[in-house]
Amino acid sequence: MPEAVVTVRWPDGRVEECWSPSLVVHDHLEAGRRYPVADFVARCVAAMDEADRRVRARYGFACTGAAATVASVGASASRHPADAEVEVVRVHPPLPADVGRGRT
Repeated sequence: MPEAVVTVRWPDGRVEECWSPSLVVHDHLEAGRRYPVADFVARCVAAMDEADRRVRARYGFACTGAAATVASVGASASRHPADAEVEVVRVHPPLPADVGRGRT
């Protein structure tokens, strides 16, 4: 299953890399965009939940890495006001231009 790394810049300027077990994160976050902290957290939770479901379906067990990412994002987010902005600097690997929805 292809994985991805999302690099974000928090409102205080700190840069963090968030791991995803699936490229589905591209459906929830876009490089170059800014999101209010609360929205960013909700999008990360949704992406990691979907990624975890894909791991469960494929391998038959939960993805503890996805849960760890949610915990890390939540801890970082708790240091900032909900309406402050998080910048998604990069999502790597990028998707090929011809890949549509429904990827793993």
